[in-house]
Amino acid sequence: MTPRLSVVVPFYGVGEYLGACLESIAQQAWADFEAILVDDGSPDDSAVVAKEFCARDPRFRLIQQDNAGPGPARDAGIREATGEYLAFVDGDDLVSRYGYTALVRTLDKTGSDFAGGNARRFNNSFGVRPSWLHKQPFARVRHATHVTEFPDLVLDRMLWNKVYRRSFWTEYGYTFPPIRYEDYPVALKAHLDAVTVDTITQAVYYWRERESGESITQQKFQLGNIRDRVVSAGMVMDLVEDAVPVVRRRTHAHLAQIDLLTLMSAFGTVPVDEEQHLVDLSRRLLDRLDDEVLAATHRYDQLQHTALRSGDVELLRRLAVFRNAGGLRGGARAVRRRRSRELEYNYPGLGEAAVPQELYRLSETALTLATSVRSVVWADRKLSVQGTAEIRHLATTDSSTLEISLVVDETSHPLQVRRYEALDLHGDKTLVGFEVVLDNELLSLCTGTAAHFAVRMKSGRRERSGMLGGQGPGSPGWPPGAWIDDTNWIQPGPGKQGWFSLRRLSDPCRLTSVEQTDDALVLHGRASFDQPLLFISRPVVGGEEEIPLQLDGRDFTARLPIADLLAQANHDDPFGQRTTRAFRVRGPEEQQRVLLWTAGDSAVSRSVNDRVVTLTRSTGGYVNLHESPVRTTAAHAVAEGNLLVVRGSEGGAADFSWRRYLAESDDHLDVPCRRTLSADGWSAAVDVEMLIPTTAVKVSVDPLASLADWILFATSADGVTHAVQCEPFLCSRLPLTISRGTHALAVRPHAGTLHVEVR
Repeated sequence: MTPRLSVVVPFYGVGEYLGACLESIAQQAWADFEAILVDDGSPDDSAVVAKEFCARDPRFRLIQQDNAGPGPARDAGIREATGEYLAFVDGDDLVSRYGYTALVRTLDKTGSDFAGGNARRFNNSFGVRPSWLHKQPFARVRHATHVTEFPDLVLDRMLWNKVYRRSFWTEYGYTFPPIRYEDYPVALKAHLDAVTVDTITQAVYYWRERESGESITQQKFQLGNIRDRVVSAGMVMDLVEDAVPVVRRRTHAHLAQIDLLTLMSAFGTVPVDEEQHLVDLSRRLLDRLDDEVLAATHRYDQLQHTALRSGDVELLRRLAVFRNAGGLRGGARAVRRRRSRELEYNYPGLGEAAVPQELYRLSETALTLATSVRSVVWADRKLSVQGTAEIRHLATTDSSTLEISLVVDETSHPLQVRRYEALDLHGDKTLVGFEVVLDNELLSLCTGTAAHFAVRMKSGRRERSGMLGGQGPGSPGWPPGAWIDDTNWIQPGPGKQGWFSLRRLSDPCRLTSVEQTDDALVLHGRASFDQPLLFISRPVVGGEEEIPLQLDGRDFTARLPIADLLAQANHDDPFGQRTTRAFRVRGPEEQQRVLLWTAGDSAVSRSVNDRVVTLTRSTGGYVNLHESPVRTTAAHAVAEGNLLVVRGSEGGAADFSWRRYLAESDDHLDVPCRRTLSADGWSAAVDVEMLIPTTAVKVSVDPLASLADWILFATSADGVTHAVQCEPFLCSRLPLTISRGTHALAVRPHAGTLHVEVR
């Protein structure tokens, strides 16, 4: 019987990852598929892994060829495919369990030519996080749309997050060029050729980001890679030459923002004997890009473009080194100010006659308000919010003024502002830091509508205003809520347009406590209404089931059998192999509420063999239930004298070390921790001085760049090493800042793993 879906998997030199990739395809929910594995002349044991997998699953079959590149390998797989639909997977990536089901079903419903979904980036060091490249195209569900209606689809340059109708693919005879970056010309042509396409918000694909930086897209500064990038970009521009103007402009802007910028950055590392080749390739791309698009780019980009046109390789190298080091955070003002410091120090006596001085000038529109939230802490029923505020590119001096107000239902309530010195966007320690403390009286003004913080700043003759935003990792991303009286709860978090906000929840449906029995988690809570019903659902894939309740008025008790939860294990995340469930409470008059966590400041976990069920909170403070493999998880981090001590209860039978990966390498430095085991769990202690690089270590010229980024790793008895997870309640108490001499260490979470950044 012919399968409905054909999945083409080309691979080359990915033996370390291929097994996990194929397993994710085998485990995905759409069972009616065939997988054509194409060995593109792999020099490692990838083919052995593929043959072993094919032997145990008849849906997989292998074809082999001499190395020709990923494009021709895909073409070879397509020729063998028999399904109604086509999908593509790279051999080091993963597919989500329900992605193909969602994509095929939307195509069956709409009749569109293809459908695409969201993607996630992942690796061991940083966990799972959104792919920024896919964020805009797949921010909303769109049925039967087109790139001319939604021009952001020109950003959708990958093949692997989609399912194509095979008849559509055959009608247009798509083939891949024998280069790297072969997918963008095909993906964009398909968008232009299609009658309609569908987009879904669900993450359908997990895109591996290797610690070593050795994948194709991470070898971006190699000359051969750059040559293929320019060829691909040229093919893309050919496709849109006669397209509607909005599509052409959007495509050129994307190529300028991504591809040309990559070429400009390559001047920071290019060997001297390859400089002219890089100049020629870069000019080839620059000369084809639309002049109006280039004129609208960042002033620093325009500096690089002008230097390229003049052939000033030394200036190109200097600008690239500065940009690659992160120095552009301060913008053009920082470029001017640092020229006599870092730049001239590294490249003494370099002239700039080729670059018009007006390119160094900033327009008024560039002097915008920049804010961030750094810390959110409750104490004595008062809420402290700390952050930064500054006008970009202007020095923040004692003469500047800062006003912050709480805006509730369009009424502003001025707050007392404490200002202090902190690192600004230019890497200088200036008066950009602030703290506002909201007492019970102010907090009681909040309503169910999000209240925001209005910021007004004056520096010299310039005054700027806006809303407080820019929540950082730690408590700003996982802000804790609190009761302000017996029935009203204040929950901070992101509001409209990402602004930091406060919401008052009056008599919310809430979880009040959790207890464990031999075989279950027992939930105790209170509803906002009589005769409540409790439902548990899976946000990723939908569907819900009712949980029986014992009621005492509005108080309820629910029992969750551990065995039932483990038996239903069916993970949403192919990397972390975790399933997430959420709770909703419904009433007899169609009331519906999300269940708020008010059950203490720690998660409740129950392990059975190698799996664990955890009841915890979401980023918004609501109750989540996770089922996953047992992971080494940090629940506390404290500074004790000269020691940084991390503690946890799950997965403690391991050795611990803080690890720092070296740039563009799998090589790393490890600082071992002293491990202690007790009845309460494990602890891992390290002397913080060991995490501060010595002066002999070459570091970035950018004061904002970390001297080191350490990740806490656990190594099990069988030698398997993985990053330690950061429990949500610990996230809500971070960052933890430790000062040592001229250095500051910040313990903070990143995408679920625990890091120490040293500045």
